[in-house]
Parts: sequence; C-alpha cells; structure tokens
Amino acid sequence: MSSAASSTARCPVCEGADVRVFLERDRVPVHQNLRYDSLEAAMAAPAGRLRLGVCTACGFVYNTAFDPTLLSYGAQYENDQGHSGAFQAHLDALVERVLGADGVRGGVVVEVGCGQGQFLRRLVADPTAGVIGHGFDPSYRGEDQPPRLYFHREMYGPDSARVTADVLLCRHVIEHIPTPAPFLDSVASALAGSGYPRVYFETPDVRWIFEHKVYFDVFYEHCSYFSPGSIRAAFGRAGFDVTAVDRIFGGQYLWLEARRGTDGANRSALEPGALPVMALAFGDAEARWRISAAAALRDMAGPVAVWGAGAKGATYASLLDPDHQHIDCIVDINPGKQGAFLPGSGHPVLAPEALIGRGVRTVVLMNPNYRDEVAASLAALLPNPPTLIDA
Repeated sequence: MSSAASSTARCPVCEGADVRVFLERDRVPVHQNLRYDSLEAAMAAPAGRLRLGVCTACGFVYNTAFDPTLLSYGAQYENDQGHSGAFQAHLDALVERVLGADGVRGGVVVEVGCGQGQFLRRLVADPTAGVIGHGFDPSYRGEDQPPRLYFHREMYGPDSARVTADVLLCRHVIEHIPTPAPFLDSVASALAGSGYPRVYFETPDVRWIFEHKVYFDVFYEHCSYFSPGSIRAAFGRAGFDVTAVDRIFGGQYLWLEARRGTDGANRSALEPGALPVMALAFGDAEARWRISAAAALRDMAGPVAVWGAGAKGATYASLLDPDHQHIDCIVDINPGKQGAFLPGSGHPVLAPEALIGRGVRTVVLMNPNYRDEVAASLAALLPNPPTLIDA
C-alpha cells in the first residue's frame, strides 16, 4: 500500500480513517453526458480534479476532490442508452427479474432518479403486471400522463413518504452521489411508512473496471464506485437487509436486492477483499496504459472514428486525443447526442449514417457488450466496413 498517498478524509460509507489515493488527474471535464452544441462551448467546458481514493476498511472508491457545485444536470443532460437493441435486451431482462419477484405484480413501484421514465414505463406497460409507477426526478421533462404512471419533479426523500411503495428502484444514481450514507438514510426514512418493500439498486461494479483496466471508465460525473463488499456495507449501515448482490450486463454492473429492515440492526461486516490492492495496481499502471494506448491510436489506419459518445467515449477522447489530432469523429446512435461536441476535446458527434463517404478505416469500440450490434450496423452501412477494434 506504500505507493499510494494517504488522505485525511474519512470514508463516506464506513467512516474509515485509512483512505489511500491511487489515481490523480487534473483538469478533467466535469460532464461527460452534457450536450454542447458548439465547438467553442465544448472546448470551454468546466473542468475539475479527479483524485480517487480507496478505503482500506470497506473497499469503497470515491473522488476525494469532488466538488458538486461544478456540475449542472439539466435539460441538456443526455445519457439515454435505450436506442441500442443490446441495451434494450438488458432492460427487458431486468423488467422480467423485477416482475418475477413475489409481491411486485399489482403493487406500487417507486423509481428514484427515473430520468425520463424509460424503465418505469416498461414495468407499467406489461399488461399482466398491474403495476402503478411513481417516478421521482427533478429533471423529468415529460408532459404526458400515461395510465398508472405518475412523475414527480423532485428529489426523493423523507417528504416523499406520502407515496407508499411495494418496490423501490434506483438505477445508475448512487454513483453520482458523493455522500451515499446520508442518501441511503434519506431513502430509508422515506420508506418508513411503506412496511418492508423490496429495494433494487443498479450501479457500475468497480471490480470490473479494475480487472479489465478500463481507465476511460473513471470520470468526474461518477464520484462513488462500489464493489459487492462496499455496497453491502453501505446498505447495511442504512438499516437495509441485503439479500443479493449480483454482477449483470457482462459483469459491468452490480444489481443489489434488499429489504428495508430495522435501523441499526443490519450492519454488515466490512469486507474490502482485494479492492485496495486492485486499486493501487490500477493506479500504478495508468501512466503505462496512457503511453501504450496513445501509441496504438496513432498507429491505427485512419481516419479513425470512436463508437460511443457516452462517458466512456468522452473520457477516452479526452485522455488520448485532447487536441483532436487522431480521432476524426465520434459515432452515436442516440439522436440526442448527434450534432453535439465532446466536452474538453471538441470531437464532433455524428450519426452512423454520417460515416458514408467519410472514408473511416478504423472504428474504436468503447464497450464490448455492443460488438455484435455495431459490427452489424457497419456492415449494413458500408460495402467495405472499417476495422472494428476494442478500445
């Protein structure tokens, strides 16, 4: 552990005093999914500091230099992955899993941080489910009033207890929360009048990032990174009974299942496992990865396109081509991202059809889960598809 610097901060999950900083980046774009409609705005995007630390007591990983005042989630924030058939299959599997649990059908489902309600709409749309859905998100933009669906433009917390829940869902929110313990306490408080509902959380698995050396999967928007051990500790300390923590989506995500329990009775034993060692090895190898990955990018047959303008693609471009010298463009199937520019590096985001006539010879794939889908798209678009390689 000697290669990492100690932090004076206490762990936001277990309050452990031994937090080791293992990776530092200065002036990284604070937003990866905010839409910038001009090159000038993208190049002037606000920057912050990434200073990742790992708690040696519970294995929680977080940005010790995170400043939430730098972030501005709003109408220009765009991270919808639902345009992908592969991701739709993932969502379908989750819907089937949730609806297959006892007591869900015919119940009230609350989704915390529902976005524009894509997942909640799927649950309610099942004609056999009989589910009533309540989505909470201050950034919700819809004006429609679908049957059995209610959207609340507010943060979920103790004041939301007016809506009793049989099921509480929260997908890809907690990684954006710098203080997960108070957040989970707030969720537990809001559920106090709901008995003992089922609770489901989905979040990236930091072990997958470490195991696969995915350096472009750590970025400013995500300030909290969980492993099975640290997420069990966080929920146990908030009074939840954790019944399962599974790896899903090719191992990239964690799926936690729990019940609201008796406050203070469910404190899980702290089990950091190999996370501290993995974190230090990850940090030690970053400089070598940057050199080899940048060399590989320079050696690719050009023009080069990157497929995926989400957080992975934005971070990859920012780390390896900040001056926009080697990547011609970023491709994304989400119309909400097309026509925009990546923060920091200014790479243009184009629709797949824009590759026709552009002469792209190499496409860098940001997520291996989409390989078959992307390869099929390229083959359908171009008579001589470019070489598709994993980042």
